[in-house]
Amino acid sequence: MPQALVNGIKLHYQQIGHGPDIVMVHGITGNLAIWHLEIIPAFMNEYRLTTYDLRGHGYSDMPPTGYTTADHAEDLRRLLDSLGIERAHLVGHSFGADISLHYTILYPERVDRLVLIEPAIPALQFLRDRKDWVGWKYWRDKLATGGESVPEDKWHDPEYLVRASINLPKVFGFRKGQQRRAAPLIRLMNTTTAAVDYSEIAGMSLDKISRVRHPTLVIYGEDSVFMGTYEYLRDHLPNCTALLMPESEHFGPLEQPQFLMKHMRAFFPAEPVP
Repeated sequence: MPQALVNGIKLHYQQIGHGPDIVMVHGITGNLAIWHLEIIPAFMNEYRLTTYDLRGHGYSDMPPTGYTTADHAEDLRRLLDSLGIERAHLVGHSFGADISLHYTILYPERVDRLVLIEPAIPALQFLRDRKDWVGWKYWRDKLATGGESVPEDKWHDPEYLVRASINLPKVFGFRKGQQRRAAPLIRLMNTTTAAVDYSEIAGMSLDKISRVRHPTLVIYGEDSVFMGTYEYLRDHLPNCTALLMPESEHFGPLEQPQFLMKHMRAFFPAEPVP
């Protein structure tokens, strides 16, 4: 199990394949496995692929603090330094897409092309603070299918809903319906600042986002609750291609991997990353 010492903690990573570098970043409460089910096997003969577990996730260390997008972006920089990757394409899902975008803002010379799958963007939290945001009901409905009833005074409490979701069975992928390993996620919520840091802007302002000129592929599910964020990025990223995935809510790498792979192949250039 390869690990790199980064910012005083050990990050678990995997690297496979040959060719231009693509680095893939998973979301909060997930791990690198989301990429290895279908996307990594399909791309490994065309690219050198690097995946890793974020701090506090998977087989990486779980320090008590340091979970903002800026903190994770610094982890990513130092990981790529240790692996000798000077420049790469970045692919991020959910919070991993937020991290990838922040990394691009901080280190623009180290990113070639950028794929953002369902980012939420902390600076756009105001779109989700309204009590009529569609995501609140979506979240409660998902919990209800797993037998979790949400008290009315917690209907709009994101930390409560995240904690309640930990015990839900998996809803996508080949393990659909199976219980997830809740203990590490409960530990993450109870012993670290991750739940609070997740929503920190941490320097990734809307003004800085609007100055990202890298070719960027923005992909959301057509049933996503983050459509406001999709529309904002589509309209404000200067060099953006925006797509909606059919029959997808949020977990595109599990719901629609073939769609993602088709459009990523078309988006990435054939020649090596300079």
